[in-house]
This record gives sequence, C-alpha cells and structure tokens, in this order.
Amino acid sequence: MIIGVDVGTSVTKASLLGRDGSALVTRSRRSELHRPGPGRVEQDLDEVVDSVVHVVRQVVTAAEQAGQSVEALALTGQGDGLWLRDEAGESVGHAISWLDARSSEVLAGWADSGVQQQVYARTGSGMFPGSAGPLLAHLAEHEPQRLRRAAVAGYCVDAIVQRFTGEITVDASDASLPFLDVPSRTYSTEALEICGIAEHRDLLAEPAPPGKLFALSGKAAAELGLPSGLPVSAGPFDLPACAFGSGVGAVGDGSLVIGTTLGCQVLRDTVDIDPAGEPAGMWLATPVPERYLRVMPAMVGTANLDWVLGTVGHDVADLETLLARSEPGAGGVSALSFLSSSGERAPFVDARARGQFTGLSLETTRADMVRAMCEAVAYAARHNLESAGLTGQVAACGGGARSARWSQIFADVLGRPLHVPHEEGVGARGAAMTAWDSLGDPVDRDRWAAERRTVEPDPDAAAFYDRGYREYLASIDRARPHWGGDSA
Repeated sequence: MIIGVDVGTSVTKASLLGRDGSALVTRSRRSELHRPGPGRVEQDLDEVVDSVVHVVRQVVTAAEQAGQSVEALALTGQGDGLWLRDEAGESVGHAISWLDARSSEVLAGWADSGVQQQVYARTGSGMFPGSAGPLLAHLAEHEPQRLRRAAVAGYCVDAIVQRFTGEITVDASDASLPFLDVPSRTYSTEALEICGIAEHRDLLAEPAPPGKLFALSGKAAAELGLPSGLPVSAGPFDLPACAFGSGVGAVGDGSLVIGTTLGCQVLRDTVDIDPAGEPAGMWLATPVPERYLRVMPAMVGTANLDWVLGTVGHDVADLETLLARSEPGAGGVSALSFLSSSGERAPFVDARARGQFTGLSLETTRADMVRAMCEAVAYAARHNLESAGLTGQVAACGGGARSARWSQIFADVLGRPLHVPHEEGVGARGAAMTAWDSLGDPVDRDRWAAERRTVEPDPDAAAFYDRGYREYLASIDRARPHWGGDSA
C-alpha cells in the first residue's frame, strides 16, 4: 500500500491507499493561515511539516495494526504562492500563500505595460497576485534581503520534500506557472527577463524528470515512523493530482474541482498558445509525457455558496432542502458569482470583477437566491471547461460535489454526465497513482475510474440551462464595463 498525503491550504490529509484506489484509513489535521496585514496570507513551514508528520504517523500506526506494509510515501498539495528556503530547507520568513494579494500593484502594472501579455505569449500562463512571478518581483523591490538569504524559491510540496529527503527539487506541474516552457520542461529566460527578475533564476530548482523518486532520510523516517530510504514521490500538485485521481485519462476529458475556488481543467495532447489571447489560465506539465492540462482556475466556488447561505441565515446543512424549494431558473433570479475581492482570473482576467443578483422581487425567496448562486457557479464551470477545450467526460470532486442537488445542477448546465468518485481523497489518489507509476508497477486505471457515481443530466433541465448559459455570457459582457473597464 501507499500513504498518499495531500497538504491543502487549511487541512492536511493522509490516506493509506490500496491498489484498487480505496483508502483503508484517512487522517487529517488543520493548518493555520496567518494574516499579518491587509491582503497578506502566510503559512509557517514548520507548522505545515508538523501537520504532515502528525497525520502520517497516525496512518502508519493504522497500517501496522492492519498488518499492511507501505511501499512509498506520495506527496501532493497546494500550488502557487512562494515558499522560500535556505540550503538546509529552513524557511526564509513565512511562506507566502497563493491567497496572498501583496503583489497586486506589481501585477496591475504588468497588465498595463504589456508584461503579463508578453509572458503569456511565451508560456501560456496567466498570472495572479498569489503566483510566483509577481511575488518574486514584489520581494525584489520591498524585501531584497529575503531573496539574498534564500537558496530556493519553490512551493509547498517541494518544501516538504526537501525536509524529508534533503533534495532541492520541484515537480514540473508546480514549476509550470509562470516561467516554464511546458513542452520542453525548461524555464523561459525571456519570460524571466520580461518580468525583470532574471537575476533570481538561480532560486528556481530544475524540474524533476517524470518518474523521479526520492529517498526518505533517516531523520525524517524516525519522525514519521517509516523505514529509512523509503521511496518518496513528489507531485503533481493538487489540481493535476485531483484530475488523475478522479479518473481523467483520455484527451479531452475534464476535471471539475468544486472547492473554495473552482478548478476546471482538460487533458490535452498539445500545448496551443494564442499569443494575442486573454492571459487567463495556465498550461501544466503532467507526470505523463506529452500530456498536458489546460487549467482555468476560477475564483468562484463553495466560498460563494457559504456567503449566500450565511446572508440568508442558513448553512450548508440546509443546502439540499433549499435547492428542493426552488425550480431551475430560481424564480427569475439570476446571479454573477464574482465575489472574490481579487476579481476573476479565468476564463477572463479582471481584478475588478464583481458579483450581482438580478431579477429580485418581493416574491423572491431565500431558496431562490441560493439556487441562483449555485446556477451561476455552474455556468462559470461550463464557461471555463469549454474555454479549456472540453470534449470528453467530466469528473468532479471537492466539497461541492458531495451535494446531490448541486451536482445535478452542474450536470444539467454542462449537458453531460458528471462522474463523482466514491473516494473523496482524490488528490492523495492521484499522488499515489503517480508513485506506483514511478515504482514501475502502474495501477489499473480503468478500475479506478469505474469507482464513481454518475449524475446524468435531465434533458429538459439541460435545454433550459443551455438557454440560461447564453444569457449568462451576455450578462458578463453587459457587466464588464461597469466594473471599471476591461483589464485584459
């Protein structure tokens, strides 16, 4: 068996996974987000590592009690942000989360000057405040001493790998945004120069080749309760791990991660960059050579649901009942779901994007407002998946996929069956699948993909929502000028 670990933004989970893709046991522990000032979101690397040690030790104990041996430790976790470390793997200041907004002014300047568009033309990656490019530029201007003290500017997963194995590395999926030429898996010197941070190229670790395994150090092995030298697999990070762990396998298949934000991605066999296109989304290298993920990571998601439920005096436990009380179309109420203070980043880029409700009347119910927001998020999913090139099946995971009625709305809006894995820890599954590939003993992917429930679209509702989707797109076009003008 393999221990798969998914180091999320707020929760770290470890699962003991069998070759059929099922988890014998799962343990979790919350991680703390530090907010030292407006727009600043950080994490303490020591606290994050401690969370991994805690959950892995619990799973190791359960494995021993069940008489199961562990073949490897497979790691995945949150992407983006900036995790600066020294040669010994110690954090140089708190890690900067992908949620951080300190580089917003840098990014706004890059958008106005054309830097963002030029980088996109070379790598196919749009940037947002919590991505490495603008964060490095911000630190170079405001905290250059931190960069001078650092030996590596990486991400969450490779920070943990360095602590557990002593290796300085990065998975190609993490390295993809924003400086990697994805097909060649090499950094674009031009992109670094355009951003004005080429002098910090030495902080970027070379991407590990597909199939690379690392060895658990004696110190880390003692902390984790695992054998010294145990193989350690590092990546891909959580978005691609969720795609593969949920059953995405054929070119054109899509993955929908209905979490705090909405991760929409489609498996592709070529990287196609429109140099003049809007700098939204990203291309990711994957563990499978010549397979790439076109990702549209929208800022909408379950955070929108939490907001509207709280606004009308309910919580997530009431969702099924509320959706049952409002028919498709939400009694004439429609919404735009752009509630993030950072605006939207996919499939268009506008830091000033804002949400709205229209069609409200004295007859509007709380249930109508909740359904309208759920429909708006589903429309956003379709917008992003179609922009990413969806032609095949759609697999869904994340907290939102646990709702039967919201899953039905997604299926109806997409006009396609929605395949939801029975095993919820799909990120850890994807990491474990990658580890078995690297060990030279791949799992039966068809068997893993079969372990899903399927939500079939209702033909009448799908036809209704198809018309609604056209109106949704028109609503965005009408709203954008009122956000302060296009910022593409």
